[in-house]
Amino acid sequence: EKPTEGQVSRVVATPRPEPRLGDGGGGVNPADPRYKNLIGKQILLPLVNRRIPIVGDEHADMEKGTGCVKITPAHDFNDYEVGKRHQLPMINIFDFNGHIRQQAEVFDSTGNPSTIYTATIPASYQGMERFAARKAIVNELEKLGLLVAIKPHQLTVPYGDRGGVVIEPMLTDQWYVRTLPLAKQAIAAVKEGRIQFVPKQYENMYFSWMQDIQDWCISRQLWWGHRIPAWYDESGNVYVGHDEDEVRRENNLSADISLHQDEDVLDTWFSSGLWTFSTLGWPENSEALKTFHPTDVLVSGFDIIFFWIARMIMLTMYFIKDENGQGQIPFKTVYMTGLIRDEEGQKMSKSKGNVIDPLDMIDGISLEDLVTKRTGNMMQPHLAEKIAKRTRKEYPQGIEAHGTDALRFTLAALASTGRDINWDMKRLTGYRNFCNKLWNASRYVLMNTEGQDCGQQGGEMIFSLADRWIMAEFNQTVKLYREALDSYRFDIAANILYEFTWNQFCDWYLELSKPAIHKGNEAEIRATRYTLIEILESLLRLAHPIIPFITETIWQRVKVVKGIQQDTIMLQPFPIFAADKVDEAARHDLEWIKELIIAIRNIRAEMNISPAKSLDLLLRGTNHATKRRVTENLNFIQAMARLSAITVLDELQPTPLAVTKLIDGAEVLIPMADLVDKDAELARLDKELHKLTKEIAAIENKLANDSFVSRAPAAVVEKERERLAVHLAAKQKLTNQKVTISSL
Repeated sequence: EKPTEGQVSRVVATPRPEPRLGDGGGGVNPADPRYKNLIGKQILLPLVNRRIPIVGDEHADMEKGTGCVKITPAHDFNDYEVGKRHQLPMINIFDFNGHIRQQAEVFDSTGNPSTIYTATIPASYQGMERFAARKAIVNELEKLGLLVAIKPHQLTVPYGDRGGVVIEPMLTDQWYVRTLPLAKQAIAAVKEGRIQFVPKQYENMYFSWMQDIQDWCISRQLWWGHRIPAWYDESGNVYVGHDEDEVRRENNLSADISLHQDEDVLDTWFSSGLWTFSTLGWPENSEALKTFHPTDVLVSGFDIIFFWIARMIMLTMYFIKDENGQGQIPFKTVYMTGLIRDEEGQKMSKSKGNVIDPLDMIDGISLEDLVTKRTGNMMQPHLAEKIAKRTRKEYPQGIEAHGTDALRFTLAALASTGRDINWDMKRLTGYRNFCNKLWNASRYVLMNTEGQDCGQQGGEMIFSLADRWIMAEFNQTVKLYREALDSYRFDIAANILYEFTWNQFCDWYLELSKPAIHKGNEAEIRATRYTLIEILESLLRLAHPIIPFITETIWQRVKVVKGIQQDTIMLQPFPIFAADKVDEAARHDLEWIKELIIAIRNIRAEMNISPAKSLDLLLRGTNHATKRRVTENLNFIQAMARLSAITVLDELQPTPLAVTKLIDGAEVLIPMADLVDKDAELARLDKELHKLTKEIAAIENKLANDSFVSRAPAAVVEKERERLAVHLAAKQKLTNQKVTISSL
């Protein structure tokens, strides 16, 4: 209606016209000077001619539109809260098919039926589908001269994942749990330290949710789940019990009284919130429950701290009591992992087509099978094609098999304390290579120990410096590894294991063992065999928690050499740090020898000298420790560095033309006479420098392109910067080599 004398008109914007049939009030911000005088007055609602009150509420945004809003408590989540605050009637105009009802359902703000408004809905809209009603209402408002304008806007409404249609908020009967009493003891359990979060900062997220907790709706309208244990008679009375027989028995209901069970099911989080004790025989006080509850560590993602972890704590402390009648905690430690994202830092999502099935990384999958797996169930062809194109670009050869252990090791190595874990297939390939390295190292050890005298039955053993060093290194590794595990730093633990296995044991000790194995006397060979099998067996036990399958397989052969009778490595003790096996002298001496060997190998590489060619080594400026190390390990150093002779020079003794390196306690000199074709080597270096210079220029041009830097994913830009840094370092190294050779 047009305003009459004493009435005013106000423009109200609405994103969804059809729910206006259920408006229960109008709203303005109480701080808005334009409309303060309207609070407490009434609006005449067009189309249904319903007089509804104007309330003052901060939900009305003074900066948005005209600052006036309609309140529809039955069909909007925010309006529902406004309606409760101001005791506005709630008018349900939709049925479950999304059609306008024949008559509205009118309730008061507590959910009871109300007669404050008539239930009449204009006949022209009754039974109309909601979006058809939207068009009809807009047309009617336009005919009445009440439509000011139609403008495009961002409509923020929820859509169903499967049906792809708008989810319509509406009034329904639901089951709730009053959570405030449950939350109090759950908060106390964490504040008092009975439950600890790792990393600790996630306690703040837990408290922020728990201290502002709302009642919990636990009923869901799904076809699967635990059925709500409630029954209704024809009068609407509610009975709760384990089953219908118990309901009838406990409430003295005769067989002629018809009952039907609630069709809703429990919220998944409610069911899973019972997990820690329901899996152990509850509600019976079983031996499993008494033995294993509370559990020790829960591993979870930070995104479900409230949905799952908090619910488990609340429900467990309510249902399970200790001997003093106090609520029992479900677990002692909550270890939080980051969320795995793809290589560009995006959250993994089926709609983006960037999800990787762990089984495909373990067993491998062809490109076409991978495309089919990602797009097979998609209803939208354009999206399926987009995902197929991305998949073919990222995995042109499909995904090759990497094995379970490689995947487990990768996940452990990436498990930092951050919120996100950026997945990298190159890391997975690298850790598969690590597993292969351990396998091949084990073959070398077994080849030299199976059926041999390894000192297990006694006999004289003379341990070399290398033997003493690797034992000391492993002992220190056990200490650091144990500390990392105890602090839940699985990334650090994985890196410690990788460093010792690949660099110390495989790359160094196995090479260092060869001189003794091939040229040592009986006591030296026996000691080296003993060390080889002892370190390998201990290393397998150390690595078993992260890579259980390969370690079990290798250990089944190693145990025979060691004379172990147990059936499985899982029943073996975990390695323990031994304070009496600390041998710092051996560690320092061997580290110096490694430094010397690396210096000699670097000279070979820089001067392009064949590894097979024997060299003369001159040492100048040596201190007492250096002379001792060289004297005690002369044959050993010569064999490892492929040297024909080692000469310790006096400080003033003249030296031939040589390439030099400085190491701790000495200057290393390799005479260059007859070793290098100076002109050929300079030509080779010039060719490599020219190629590197072109590649550096190409990367620099790409990074100087603002369009590339601004539009490309951050991870891609960062990789280009890393490539540039590697190329620049290589160019500097080649330049230095050229200067050295030019001076010869």
